[in-house]
Amino acid sequence: MPAYMCKCRTRVSVGRIPCDHQWNFMSDVELDRYEDKADVEELYKEMKEFFKCPSCERLAMFWDGWDSNPTFYIEDN
Repeated sequence: MPAYMCKCRTRVSVGRIPCDHQWNFMSDVELDRYEDKADVEELYKEMKEFFKCPSCERLAMFWDGWDSNPTFYIEDN
């Protein structure tokens, strides 16, 4: 099952569909291209993915897909 290693050393499994830790997003400009269209598959292909670690809640952003390392973000209090 696909997974990535978070900075906190938690192995985050991401192979389940739907994935509890996965979030999909796109920019407002990209979304505007789909006005009046309801093709969910096309939208899904255009979206970026990020995952939330269940232990430390860091976000792992795969800006360039799975072939490159994620960028990690953590809440700044």
